[in-house]
Amino acid sequence: MGTPQFPDLGKHCSVEDCKQIDFLPFTCDRCHLVYCLEHRSYIKHHCPKADKKDITVVICPLCAKGVRLIPDEDPNITWETHVNTECDPSNYDKVTKKKKCPVPGCREVLTFSNTIKCRDCTLDHCLKHRFGPDHKCPGPKKSDPGFPFMGLLSRSRKESKTNQAPATSSSKWATSFLNAASTVRASAEAGMTKLGSEISQKLQIARDGVGLSSGGGGSNVNAGQVEECPQCGAKFSSVTTLVDHVEKVHERNKQSRVFKMSIDVCPKCSKGFRDPVALVEHVERDHGGTSKA
Repeated sequence: MGTPQFPDLGKHCSVEDCKQIDFLPFTCDRCHLVYCLEHRSYIKHHCPKADKKDITVVICPLCAKGVRLIPDEDPNITWETHVNTECDPSNYDKVTKKKKCPVPGCREVLTFSNTIKCRDCTLDHCLKHRFGPDHKCPGPKKSDPGFPFMGLLSRSRKESKTNQAPATSSSKWATSFLNAASTVRASAEAGMTKLGSEISQKLQIARDGVGLSSGGGGSNVNAGQVEECPQCGAKFSSVTTLVDHVEKVHERNKQSRVFKMSIDVCPKCSKGFRDPVALVEHVERDHGGTSKA
């Protein structure tokens, strides 16, 4: 075997009926014997340790998962271990039932590459029915334009009816809302009253100045002095002109500024109310507590 230059070149096949010398022999990775090209596979040389490299997977009919059979172990034991530990029957529908396009009559299976989610209805469709008119998209949900306080009131009343305690929940909500509205109205009235008193004080001071100047006969007392309006900052050459300005401009518009408030409109009958508390009482009394038309 071999040549004088390479005495170890080539080996004989380990199969008894073959014994062929092969200069490029194959060594089995399981039994570690040498074989020729014809007997190199496990089946050809009947390798006794080939089952350790064998990979056999059985599909579980309950959960549709693959169960690998372990070499040198009874398949029944492997199966029983899988059923007792990791078998989940709810996974069967996820694996076997493929997601399809929801359009009636379309049998297209939705995959990663052909799935489009509609931005309006947020449903997955195939490429053929990706546009709204193709799958009869209902469109995005419209927001309720009703009066916000009335929406909260009606919602709380519905929840209270469901829980069979309408009097307690609605009364608590109405009380809190009335307290908040009363606080806002009181603060607004206090601010307007404070503004009116300041205007009256400034006007009285201006009138007193006019009386002093006229009593002293002194046109020279205020000569060269410039009077400034405490409300708008306008400048006048005399106190008399300043008083006339305050009476004509600020005193006349006093009442309109004091009572200048936002008007809330009833969403049912379009009737206007200055006071939100009055609006709530109107809706509860005339419309049964609902603001939707």
